[in-house]
Amino acid sequence: MSLPRPIRIAPSLLAADFARLGEEVRAVAAAGADWLHLDIMDGHFVPNISFGPGLVKALRKHAAIPFDVHLMIAPADAYLAAFAEAGADLISLHPEAGPHLHRSLQTIRALGKKAGVVLNPATPVAAVETVLDLCDLVLVMSVNPGFGGQSFIRSQLAKIAALRAMIEASGREIALQVDGGVTAETARDCIAAGADVLVAGTAVFGARDYAAAIAAIRGS
Repeated sequence: MSLPRPIRIAPSLLAADFARLGEEVRAVAAAGADWLHLDIMDGHFVPNISFGPGLVKALRKHAAIPFDVHLMIAPADAYLAAFAEAGADLISLHPEAGPHLHRSLQTIRALGKKAGVVLNPATPVAAVETVLDLCDLVLVMSVNPGFGGQSFIRSQLAKIAALRAMIEASGREIALQVDGGVTAETARDCIAAGADVLVAGTAVFGARDYAAAIAAIRGS
């Protein structure tokens, strides 16, 4: 029987107060966040624009926790080095964001960073199966990417379970992350399905007590 997996919480900067981002990053790190999730959006791959490597670099000095950079941009390859140099610890991208997913993951790892693949609600599990050997993380989007505050898509629980089985069969240490509509309630279902990293935006940054919100999502 496998040992229980530690649950890591990655608050999403997209839900923070943009007028005081440095303070917000320090606050969630002090409140027990394991990672900081940074959504990079280009207004093309998704219908919203967020921020780029300059902001990631500016925030890097505010916390020592890993920076988990989720690229919702296309093409992504041209920006991998910039985000690596800005201080990303893990860089994830979508199979749809470029013609050669395998090569993109190789590039991220060659830059000395951990690499992830992101599956949109309609993207099948098979999209990541042949590149698991290059993955440190697989991210299941439980909302359509582009905006915070959306409701959890429960059909993604079966995808999480299928990916957990695939990861276990591979024998590799690969994090299984969920992003979208994660609250203390939906987190329980995600964890039961096999997730071990939970991205939470408004459920953390919208709370009065960040530490209590993170603990509630973690289930502690």
